[in-house]
Amino acid sequence: MENEKLILTEEWDKTFPKSDKVNHRKITFHNRYGITLAADLYEPKNAEGKLPAIAVCGPFGAVKEQSSGLYAQTLAERGFLTIAFDPSFTGESGGSPRYVASPDINTEDFSAAVDFLSVQENVDSEKIGILGICGWGGMALNAAANDTRIKVTVASTMYDMTRVNARGYFDSMDADARYEQRKALNAQRTEDYKNGSYQLGGGVVDPLPEDAPFYVKDYYDYYKTNRGYHKRSLNSNGGWNTTSALSFMNMPILQYSDEIRSAVLVIHGEKAHSRYFSEDAFKNLKGDNKELLIIPNAVHTDLYDCMDIIPFDKLESFYREYLK
Repeated sequence: MENEKLILTEEWDKTFPKSDKVNHRKITFHNRYGITLAADLYEPKNAEGKLPAIAVCGPFGAVKEQSSGLYAQTLAERGFLTIAFDPSFTGESGGSPRYVASPDINTEDFSAAVDFLSVQENVDSEKIGILGICGWGGMALNAAANDTRIKVTVASTMYDMTRVNARGYFDSMDADARYEQRKALNAQRTEDYKNGSYQLGGGVVDPLPEDAPFYVKDYYDYYKTNRGYHKRSLNSNGGWNTTSALSFMNMPILQYSDEIRSAVLVIHGEKAHSRYFSEDAFKNLKGDNKELLIIPNAVHTDLYDCMDIIPFDKLESFYREYLK
Protein backbone atom coordinates (compact mmCIF):
# COMPACT_ATOMS: atom_id res chain seq x y z
CA MET A 1 0.00 0.00 0.00
CA GLU A 2 1.34 3.42 -0.97
CA ASN A 3 1.27 6.21 1.58
CA GLU A 4 -0.73 9.27 0.62
CA LYS A 5 1.50 12.17 -0.37
CA LEU A 6 1.35 14.55 2.58
CA ILE A 7 2.64 18.09 2.76
CA LEU A 8 5.01 18.12 5.74
CA THR A 9 6.57 21.16 7.32
CA GLU A 10 10.34 20.83 7.37
CA GLU A 11 10.98 23.83 9.62
CA TRP A 12 11.14 23.34 13.40
CA ASP A 13 7.70 24.61 14.43
CA LYS A 14 7.36 22.89 17.80
CA THR A 15 6.27 24.49 21.07
CA PHE A 16 9.51 23.27 22.68
CA PRO A 17 13.19 23.81 21.82
CA LYS A 18 15.07 21.37 19.60
CA SER A 19 17.48 19.07 21.41
CA ASP A 20 21.08 18.75 20.28
CA LYS A 21 21.21 15.22 21.72
CA VAL A 22 18.93 13.57 19.16
CA ASN A 23 18.46 13.31 15.43
CA HIS A 24 15.05 14.36 14.12
CA ARG A 25 13.24 13.72 10.86
CA LYS A 26 9.71 13.53 9.50
CA ILE A 27 8.23 10.16 8.54
CA THR A 28 4.90 8.78 7.33
CA PHE A 29 3.12 5.45 7.76
CA HIS A 30 -0.39 4.16 7.11
CA ASN A 31 -3.04 2.46 9.21
CA ARG A 32 -5.17 -0.46 8.11
CA TYR A 33 -7.91 1.90 6.95
CA GLY A 34 -5.51 3.32 4.39
CA ILE A 35 -5.03 6.65 6.15
CA THR A 36 -1.50 8.02 6.01
CA LEU A 37 -0.18 9.39 9.29
CA ALA A 38 2.55 11.98 9.77
CA ALA A 39 5.06 11.74 12.58
CA ASP A 40 8.26 13.17 13.96
CA LEU A 41 10.94 10.54 14.54
CA TYR A 42 13.53 11.15 17.25
CA GLU A 43 16.59 8.95 17.76
CA PRO A 44 19.59 9.29 20.07
CA LYS A 45 22.69 10.62 18.34
CA ASN A 46 25.42 8.02 17.83
CA ALA A 47 23.02 5.19 18.72
CA GLU A 48 24.11 1.73 17.65
CA GLY A 49 22.30 -1.55 17.20
CA LYS A 50 18.61 -2.18 17.61
CA LEU A 51 16.89 0.24 19.98
CA PRO A 52 13.77 -0.03 22.14
CA ALA A 53 11.05 2.15 20.60
CA ILE A 54 8.08 4.16 21.83
CA ALA A 55 5.14 5.67 19.91
CA VAL A 56 3.60 8.77 21.51
CA CYS A 57 0.30 10.56 20.88
CA GLY A 58 -1.97 13.11 22.56
CA PRO A 59 -3.43 15.12 24.15
CA PHE A 60 -6.90 14.90 22.63
CA GLY A 61 -7.12 17.80 20.19
CA ALA A 62 -3.39 18.49 20.17
CA VAL A 63 -0.72 17.89 17.52
CA LYS A 64 2.70 16.29 17.55
CA GLU A 65 4.36 19.68 17.77
CA GLN A 66 2.98 20.09 21.29
CA SER A 67 3.10 17.74 24.29
CA SER A 68 3.61 14.42 22.49
CA GLY A 69 6.68 15.72 20.69
CA LEU A 70 8.16 16.95 23.95
CA TYR A 71 7.70 13.51 25.52
CA ALA A 72 9.12 11.79 22.43
CA GLN A 73 12.20 14.01 22.17
CA THR A 74 12.95 13.71 25.89
CA LEU A 75 12.67 9.91 25.82
CA ALA A 76 14.94 9.84 22.76
CA GLU A 77 17.51 11.78 24.77
CA ARG A 78 17.34 8.87 27.21
CA GLY A 79 18.14 6.22 24.62
CA PHE A 80 14.84 5.25 22.97
CA LEU A 81 13.86 5.61 19.34
CA THR A 82 10.56 7.47 19.44
CA ILE A 83 7.86 8.80 17.17
CA ALA A 84 5.22 11.41 17.97
CA PHE A 85 2.37 11.20 15.48
CA ASP A 86 -0.70 13.17 14.48
CA PRO A 87 -3.89 11.07 14.69
CA SER A 88 -5.97 10.37 11.59
CA PHE A 89 -7.82 13.39 10.17
CA THR A 90 -5.75 15.91 12.16
CA GLY A 91 -2.52 17.89 12.01
CA GLU A 92 -0.30 16.89 9.11
CA SER A 93 -1.83 13.40 8.89
CA GLY A 94 -4.21 12.40 6.12
CA GLY A 95 -7.83 11.39 6.16
CA SER A 96 -11.02 13.13 5.10
CA PRO A 97 -13.19 14.75 6.30
CA ARG A 98 -10.92 16.69 8.62
CA TYR A 99 -11.16 16.93 12.39
CA VAL A 100 -12.94 13.63 12.99
CA ALA A 101 -12.25 11.59 16.12
CA SER A 102 -13.07 7.89 16.36
CA PRO A 103 -12.54 5.43 19.23
CA ASP A 104 -11.80 2.68 16.71
CA ILE A 105 -9.65 4.52 14.19
CA ASN A 106 -7.67 6.40 16.83
CA THR A 107 -6.93 3.16 18.68
CA GLU A 108 -5.85 1.71 15.35
CA ASP A 109 -3.49 4.67 14.89
CA PHE A 110 -1.40 3.38 17.81
CA SER A 111 -1.20 -0.10 16.29
CA ALA A 112 -0.27 1.42 12.94
CA ALA A 113 2.62 3.17 14.69
CA VAL A 114 3.67 -0.23 16.04
CA ASP A 115 3.49 -1.59 12.48
CA PHE A 116 5.95 1.07 11.37
CA LEU A 117 8.32 0.65 14.29
CA SER A 118 8.30 -3.15 13.99
CA VAL A 119 9.95 -3.09 10.56
CA GLN A 120 12.64 -0.48 11.17
CA GLU A 121 16.16 -1.89 10.93
CA ASN A 122 17.32 -0.03 14.03
CA VAL A 123 14.37 -1.06 16.21
CA ASP A 124 14.07 -4.21 18.31
CA SER A 125 10.56 -5.37 17.38
CA GLU A 126 10.25 -7.19 20.71
CA LYS A 127 10.84 -3.94 22.61
CA ILE A 128 8.06 -1.58 21.54
CA GLY A 129 6.00 0.56 23.90
CA ILE A 130 3.41 3.29 23.56
CA LEU A 131 2.57 6.45 25.49
CA GLY A 132 -0.77 8.23 25.42
CA ILE A 133 -1.42 11.67 26.89
CA CYS A 134 -4.84 12.91 28.01
CA GLY A 135 -7.52 11.40 25.70
CA TRP A 136 -4.88 9.28 24.01
CA GLY A 137 -4.11 7.69 27.37
CA GLY A 138 -7.44 5.90 27.08
CA MET A 139 -6.73 5.01 23.44
CA ALA A 140 -3.36 3.62 24.52
CA LEU A 141 -4.97 1.32 27.08
CA ASN A 142 -7.45 0.17 24.45
CA ALA A 143 -4.60 -0.51 22.01
CA ALA A 144 -2.69 -2.44 24.68
CA ALA A 145 -5.75 -4.64 25.29
CA ASN A 146 -5.89 -5.51 21.60
CA ASP A 147 -2.29 -5.44 20.34
CA THR A 148 -0.02 -8.07 21.91
CA ARG A 149 3.06 -6.55 20.23
CA ILE A 150 2.86 -3.64 22.68
CA LYS A 151 5.06 -4.58 25.63
CA VAL A 152 4.69 -1.42 27.75
CA THR A 153 1.98 1.24 27.92
CA VAL A 154 2.12 4.56 29.74
CA ALA A 155 -1.03 6.67 30.16
CA SER A 156 -0.27 10.21 31.33
CA THR A 157 -3.00 12.54 32.70
CA MET A 158 -5.54 10.18 31.12
CA TYR A 159 -9.06 10.89 29.90
CA ASP A 160 -11.49 8.13 29.00
CA MET A 161 -13.08 10.00 26.10
CA THR A 162 -15.92 7.51 25.78
CA ARG A 163 -16.87 7.94 29.44
CA VAL A 164 -16.75 11.73 29.42
CA ASN A 165 -18.82 11.91 26.23
CA ALA A 166 -21.41 9.41 27.44
CA ARG A 167 -21.64 10.51 31.05
CA GLY A 168 -20.30 14.06 31.15
CA TYR A 169 -17.71 15.37 33.57
CA PHE A 170 -17.83 13.61 36.93
CA ASP A 171 -20.52 11.27 35.51
CA SER A 172 -23.14 14.02 35.73
CA MET A 173 -25.25 12.83 32.76
CA ASP A 174 -28.03 10.25 33.10
CA ALA A 175 -29.86 8.32 30.36
CA ASP A 176 -32.31 11.17 29.74
CA ALA A 177 -29.48 13.67 29.31
CA ARG A 178 -27.72 11.25 26.94
CA TYR A 179 -30.91 10.94 24.91
CA GLU A 180 -31.20 14.72 24.55
CA GLN A 181 -27.53 14.90 23.58
CA ARG A 182 -28.04 12.23 20.93
CA LYS A 183 -31.07 14.09 19.55
CA ALA A 184 -29.02 17.26 19.20
CA LEU A 185 -26.07 15.49 17.60
CA ASN A 186 -28.22 13.60 15.12
CA ALA A 187 -30.01 16.81 14.19
CA GLN A 188 -26.57 18.25 13.52
CA ARG A 189 -25.82 15.29 11.25
CA THR A 190 -28.79 16.28 9.11
CA GLU A 191 -27.61 19.88 8.96
CA ASP A 192 -24.07 18.82 8.08
CA TYR A 193 -25.31 16.63 5.24
CA LYS A 194 -27.56 19.40 3.98
CA ASN A 195 -24.74 21.95 4.11
CA GLY A 196 -22.06 19.67 2.70
CA SER A 197 -19.72 20.55 5.54
CA TYR A 198 -19.16 19.66 9.18
CA GLN A 199 -19.82 22.00 12.09
CA LEU A 200 -16.83 22.42 14.38
CA GLY A 201 -17.40 22.11 18.10
CA GLY A 202 -14.97 24.90 18.95
CA GLY A 203 -11.59 24.60 20.61
CA VAL A 204 -10.73 25.97 24.04
CA VAL A 205 -13.08 28.85 24.84
CA ASP A 206 -11.70 32.30 23.96
CA PRO A 207 -12.10 34.85 25.46
CA LEU A 208 -11.98 33.08 28.79
CA PRO A 209 -15.05 33.73 30.99
CA GLU A 210 -14.27 34.93 34.50
CA ASP A 211 -16.38 32.14 35.98
CA ALA A 212 -14.75 29.38 33.92
CA PRO A 213 -13.90 26.19 35.89
CA PHE A 214 -10.27 25.99 36.95
CA TYR A 215 -9.49 23.21 34.48
CA VAL A 216 -10.81 25.32 31.58
CA LYS A 217 -8.43 28.06 32.73
CA ASP A 218 -5.65 25.47 32.72
CA TYR A 219 -6.50 24.48 29.14
CA TYR A 220 -6.58 28.14 28.09
CA ASP A 221 -3.18 28.72 29.67
CA TYR A 222 -1.75 25.90 27.56
CA TYR A 223 -3.58 25.99 24.23
CA LYS A 224 -4.28 29.70 23.85
CA THR A 225 -0.98 31.23 24.97
CA ASN A 226 2.59 31.11 23.70
CA ARG A 227 3.18 28.23 26.10
CA GLY A 228 1.36 25.71 23.91
CA TYR A 229 -0.50 27.38 21.04
CA HIS A 230 -0.03 25.77 17.62
CA LYS A 231 -1.73 26.72 14.38
CA ARG A 232 -2.61 23.09 13.55
CA SER A 233 -3.91 22.20 17.02
CA LEU A 234 -7.68 21.66 17.16
CA ASN A 235 -7.87 22.81 20.76
CA SER A 236 -5.92 25.96 19.95
CA ASN A 237 -8.36 26.76 17.14
CA GLY A 238 -11.76 25.49 15.91
CA GLY A 239 -11.96 22.10 17.58
CA TRP A 240 -13.32 18.73 16.45
CA ASN A 241 -16.34 18.08 14.27
CA THR A 242 -19.30 18.29 16.63
CA THR A 243 -20.71 14.93 15.57
CA SER A 244 -17.51 13.08 16.50
CA ALA A 245 -19.03 12.74 19.97
CA LEU A 246 -21.64 10.24 18.72
CA SER A 247 -19.32 7.25 18.34
CA PHE A 248 -17.64 7.96 21.68
CA MET A 249 -21.01 7.93 23.44
CA ASN A 250 -21.75 4.48 22.08
CA MET A 251 -18.44 2.57 22.18
CA PRO A 252 -16.68 2.26 25.55
CA ILE A 253 -12.96 1.82 24.90
CA LEU A 254 -11.87 0.24 28.19
CA GLN A 255 -14.17 -2.77 27.96
CA TYR A 256 -11.29 -5.28 27.93
CA SER A 257 -8.60 -3.37 29.79
CA ASP A 258 -8.66 -6.03 32.53
CA GLU A 259 -7.17 -8.42 29.95
CA ILE A 260 -4.00 -6.37 29.35
CA ARG A 261 -1.11 -8.69 30.21
CA SER A 262 1.72 -6.32 29.34
CA ALA A 263 3.09 -3.66 31.68
CA VAL A 264 1.12 -0.46 32.29
CA LEU A 265 2.08 2.74 34.12
CA VAL A 266 -0.73 5.22 34.80
CA ILE A 267 0.34 8.75 35.82
CA HIS A 268 -1.88 11.58 37.01
CA GLY A 269 -1.74 14.86 38.90
CA GLU A 270 -3.03 14.94 42.46
CA LYS A 271 -5.09 18.08 41.85
CA ALA A 272 -6.21 17.29 38.30
CA HIS A 273 -9.97 17.44 37.68
CA SER A 274 -9.50 14.30 35.56
CA ARG A 275 -7.74 12.21 38.20
CA TYR A 276 -10.73 9.88 38.58
CA PHE A 277 -10.29 8.60 35.02
CA SER A 278 -6.85 7.20 35.84
CA GLU A 279 -7.77 5.89 39.27
CA ASP A 280 -10.85 4.07 37.99
CA ALA A 281 -9.01 2.70 34.96
CA PHE A 282 -6.20 1.45 37.19
CA LYS A 283 -8.66 -0.42 39.45
CA ASN A 284 -9.62 -2.53 36.46
CA LEU A 285 -6.04 -3.52 35.54
CA LYS A 286 -4.68 -6.86 36.71
CA GLY A 287 -1.19 -8.16 37.39
CA ASP A 288 1.89 -7.09 39.31
CA ASN A 289 3.26 -5.24 36.26
CA LYS A 290 0.75 -2.39 36.66
CA GLU A 291 1.50 0.85 38.54
CA LEU A 292 -0.39 4.03 39.42
CA LEU A 293 1.68 7.15 40.12
CA ILE A 294 0.00 10.29 41.49
CA ILE A 295 2.12 13.44 41.18
CA PRO A 296 1.74 15.72 44.26
CA ASN A 297 0.06 19.10 43.67
CA ALA A 298 0.00 18.69 39.87
CA VAL A 299 -3.02 19.67 37.75
CA HIS A 300 -4.06 18.09 34.46
CA THR A 301 -2.01 20.28 32.11
CA ASP A 302 1.13 20.21 34.26
CA LEU A 303 1.79 16.81 32.72
CA TYR A 304 1.62 18.29 29.22
CA ASP A 305 4.89 20.18 29.33
CA CYS A 306 6.23 20.96 32.81
CA MET A 307 9.65 19.36 32.75
CA ASP A 308 10.07 19.59 36.52
CA ILE A 309 6.76 17.74 37.06
CA ILE A 310 6.62 15.07 34.34
CA PRO A 311 8.40 12.07 35.97
CA PHE A 312 10.80 11.25 33.14
CA ASP A 313 13.12 9.29 35.43
CA LYS A 314 10.22 7.00 36.30
CA LEU A 315 9.15 6.74 32.66
CA GLU A 316 12.64 5.71 31.63
CA SER A 317 13.06 3.15 34.39
CA PHE A 318 9.60 1.65 33.77
CA TYR A 319 10.19 1.28 30.04
CA ARG A 320 13.63 -0.21 30.60
CA GLU A 321 12.35 -2.68 33.18
CA TYR A 322 9.64 -4.08 30.96
CA LEU A 323 11.26 -3.68 27.53
CA LYS A 324 13.91 -6.25 28.46
